[in-house]
Amino acid sequence: MFFDDHNPPHFHALYGENEVLVDINTFAVFAGHLPPRALGLVIEWATQHQDELLNDWERAQGQEPLIKIEPLK
Repeated sequence: MFFDDHNPPHFHALYGENEVLVDINTFAVFAGHLPPRALGLVIEWATQHQDELLNDWERAQGQEPLIKIEPLK
């Protein structure tokens, strides 16, 4: 996430040289591309941490420090 980023609430996921932007509310990719397996892992992680992602989005919009979210286990 980036501070003061544009709507919709989203996060950036990087894998190698690839990047996607994922809507936090719908988990839809609205920009970029990841290999299918990597994207599946990103979406699985996001579904487990949706509330935390939304909380961090609000914090980023308010220029507050983000709270670290655990990786996929």
